[in-house]
Amino acid sequence: MILLELFLSFFKIGLFSFGGGYAMLALIQDEVVTRHHWVTMGEFTDIIAISQITPGPISINSATYIGYKTTNSIWGSVMTTFGVSLPSFLVIAFLIYFIAKCKNSPVLKSILLALRPVVIGMVLTAAVLLMNKENIFDIYSYIILVVSSVLSYYKKLSAFGMFIASSIVGILLYA
Repeated sequence: MILLELFLSFFKIGLFSFGGGYAMLALIQDEVVTRHHWVTMGEFTDIIAISQITPGPISINSATYIGYKTTNSIWGSVMTTFGVSLPSFLVIAFLIYFIAKCKNSPVLKSILLALRPVVIGMVLTAAVLLMNKENIFDIYSYIILVVSSVLSYYKKLSAFGMFIASSIVGILLYA
């Protein structure tokens, strides 16, 4: 029963998420932390951190990890990964057909323009969800947040570079 529940939850996440992995984070957090209590908020934050530094999309990495953690078996990982990936596959297959038929439609162009701010809003929601007392807990946390945001935006530092730099800062401050 838990395998079906995991599949359906992650299928729903995959079906209603637009804008990539970061946009999915709010929906994943709502399903796995708030609704089903499969992981705590602290564990969710750790899962996102690990998913960010491992190869592959953050949504699939986090789904795979949550599936395994919830069931202690590879089958949980298979169901969550398949669940979160299947909607994208189906939607892309449909869109390829639809866009080929309607590529010059002003209605389609209008829909795509309207989706842009929605995606930005979903990414911002994911960021705000992660800004809690478990993740930003002292003045150094705020400084790291601001400095890493500024460096990412203005210097276009890679996620890997930010990971290495923040790891070094964490060792120096908290070890």
